[in-house]
Amino acid sequence: MSTTMEHVVEVTDQTFEQVVIEGSKERPVVVDLWAAWCGPCRTLGPMLEKVASERDGAFVLAKIDVDANAVGQELLQAVRSQGIPTVVAFRDGQPVSMFIGAYPETEVNRFVDSILPGDAEVEAKQAEEAVEAGDLATAERGFREALVDDPANSEAAIGLAKLLVQRGDLDEARPLVAKALPDPEAERLHAAIEVRDWAGEPEHGTLASAKRLAAAGRWREALDGMIGALQDERDAARQAMITVFAALGDDDELVPEYRRKLAAALF
Repeated sequence: MSTTMEHVVEVTDQTFEQVVIEGSKERPVVVDLWAAWCGPCRTLGPMLEKVASERDGAFVLAKIDVDANAVGQELLQAVRSQGIPTVVAFRDGQPVSMFIGAYPETEVNRFVDSILPGDAEVEAKQAEEAVEAGDLATAERGFREALVDDPANSEAAIGLAKLLVQRGDLDEARPLVAKALPDPEAERLHAAIEVRDWAGEPEHGTLASAKRLAAAGRWREALDGMIGALQDERDAARQAMITVFAALGDDDELVPEYRRKLAAALF
């Protein structure tokens, strides 16, 4: 089977990880599992190539000769298919959909449509790229446009909520975060909003003072104050520290340090 088109790739055991797993993190990859002796494969293969050409890079068609590559047999086993042609779509490094047999072209196109990102997904991804480039105004517009196209798009909701929390627009951020829960990043933002709300804590008491420090971003001083408050307000101080840990995230160097201090103080 000839694969001379730009978006059609012959995949081997050596290139599967790069082309299919890593490649599908950038755009969908449709894997065609075939063999030279398979009659239906000779019908489906050219049809898939035609669709790939018509979609002009919207997805990559990765063709695997299952007789020549062990990864082809392993993938058939993984998706519990006992026959070829088998077609498996990958997104974000994972198989997300499949079909077995020589589908007609209309059904192949319907299958491809089902695994391609919609307008909202594309807009959210472009907005994330704008965030990475430091263009926050463009990013905010992109996230908002994505949510107009698809109000349930969690990536756009979380992306916009991050920007809103950063600039202190907490009331608008709250419902966006709430509908994205229990996504881990939404959990972190939920905790960050709670911490920001601590700016209104009363001006007396060790724990209240520590919470105000956290709201101001003075994390080490805040955590030290919460450790000091454990003796008098054990449960409340412990919960406040857990909220700060969630807001900071596990990658922050303060989190493991103060987890150990909290455990030592409690036990």
